[in-house]
Amino acid sequence: MSVIKAGKSAPPFGLTAIDGKSYSLQEALKNGPLLAAFFKVTCPTCQYTMPFLQRLHQQMHSSGLQIWGIVQDPVKDGQRFARDYALSFPVLIDEKPYRVSREYGLEYVPTLFLIEPDGSIAIESEGFAKRDLLAIQKSLAEALAAPVGELFSPKESVPEYKPG
Repeated sequence: MSVIKAGKSAPPFGLTAIDGKSYSLQEALKNGPLLAAFFKVTCPTCQYTMPFLQRLHQQMHSSGLQIWGIVQDPVKDGQRFARDYALSFPVLIDEKPYRVSREYGLEYVPTLFLIEPDGSIAIESEGFAKRDLLAIQKSLAEALAAPVGELFSPKESVPEYKPG
């Protein structure tokens, strides 16, 4: 099974976050688009990517941006990762047997899905792809009528791609 591609419907799901709250994709989409970011705490590319997602969240959360980190690790590991990387968006747990990750056809982490309010996947991205993150930022800014800030500082040396 390969990763679900843009234009397809996102499988509905519900998961519990590291703080014990329950989240439902169907409910979240009533409030606008959602960026679902699947990751593992030990993945170097995930560790590289998550601070940029946090930066995106900081730029647009007041405009209604929804980002969910979906970690394929136990709660305690997810809690430690969220604390260490200062993540302020919800981190949901998809432990073994990775039911939700399998439904989305994940082969690598990180894998990102920008899901539209109608449930369709607008953008899917595997690994760290600078171009994809900029496309996600642009799409969200348009959908939320949000200002676009710098996602990548000119002082940062950011590669175009890092495989997951």
